Amino acid sequence: MGNYLKEIEGKTAHDPYCAKIGSKRCVWVPGPVIVGAGPSGLAAAACLREKGVPSLVVERSNCIASLWQLKTYGPAEAPPAQAVLRAAIDALPQDLPDLPLQAPVRGATWRTTPAASGSGPSSAEGGPGRVRWAPRLLEGGHGGEGETSVEYVCRWLIVATGENAEAVVPAIEGWPSSAATWCTRAGTRTEGFTRGSECWWSAVGTRVWRFVLDLCNHHATPSLVVRDAVHILPREMLGKSTFGLSMWLLKWFPMRLVDRFLLVASWLLLGDTGRFGLDRPRVGPLELKNLSGKTPVLDVGTLDKIKSGDIKVYPGIQRLSHQSVEFVDGRKESFDAIILATGYKSNVPFWLKESEMFSEKDGLPKRPFPNGWKGECGLYAVGFTKRGLLGASMDAKNIAADIESCWRAEAKHLSAISSP
Repeated sequence: MGNYLKEIEGKTAHDPYCAKIGSKRCVWVPGPVIVGAGPSGLAAAACLREKGVPSLVVERSNCIASLWQLKTYGPAEAPPAQAVLRAAIDALPQDLPDLPLQAPVRGATWRTTPAASGSGPSSAEGGPGRVRWAPRLLEGGHGGEGETSVEYVCRWLIVATGENAEAVVPAIEGWPSSAATWCTRAGTRTEGFTRGSECWWSAVGTRVWRFVLDLCNHHATPSLVVRDAVHILPREMLGKSTFGLSMWLLKWFPMRLVDRFLLVASWLLLGDTGRFGLDRPRVGPLELKNLSGKTPVLDVGTLDKIKSGDIKVYPGIQRLSHQSVEFVDGRKESFDAIILATGYKSNVPFWLKESEMFSEKDGLPKRPFPNGWKGECGLYAVGFTKRGLLGASMDAKNIAADIESCWRAEAKHLSAISSP
């Protein structure tokens, strides 16, 4: 038997196929594994640290808050790490550095996985009857060369990839066969558009609002496509930021009353936006954000350009043809570039092998807020509430408290076994 095993060992040592199989590693993680180092993942790690529970944070990019740092327009700088984590806990180290940083939370292990095929872990499995989760990640190499598969076996898995993990590309008739230049909002810069370039933006948001204004200031001719009703609010009210003032008013007044105040103030400061193709929804801005997660647009001066005719507003599109766009109202226009700003979506169904907690349709928890943070067999979700940092803060605190109780119970049990 000994000679047989030695022969097998000698053959496998020089077999390239077996060498590739041998590149797989399995690592046991005593604490939870947090997938995603955005604001939600950092908040969860910070709350766990406050409870004395170690954690492992895995991130596909080489920085934290990658959506802020890599996929937003230049003037929209990422918030400092203190501001991100302060939403979850108050007791933070005073010397916590600004972005970017290598170890976002003390007590949490930091691990980047840049070769994870753009989807975080290549897979993660667990489920009923199992008390262990196994996120599997690919590290190093490209196209299969030099790749190492690392499987982190853990008791708790916290999904923190967020609602904005992958870009949404709408199904438009004629795309991408049209000859126009296409690009997504991520990574676009005004310097790429020359004087006189006609650019068409699909969808509208605060970042788009800023970019379109900069394009106009760079002597391009931008246009906006606004398919649905949208709330346009002033950037500041009564000398304070509109967002900050809204949060302060919500402490004293009901949401619908605050919505009425915001709409009246917006009408006085901005006028009737419906005259320019920017109809308002019937539901107030805060109530709409609470129900659907749609954030109102803060005006940074773009509305004045729309009123003056420097920026045109079009309805939804019908189809695309050679260097032209046909809109639902029958108009046809030609453009030099078409930029999609249609947002992002969750990518959880692409890598998490589980169907009880997350919906396969939109990648969000099936249970509505505030009960969607906990699943079965140690599975958790943070940052899928459609309520921004406030919702992520609530999820992170609940998850940390729940894991802490299990952590201390298991530690107490092990102490009782080891004691004489």
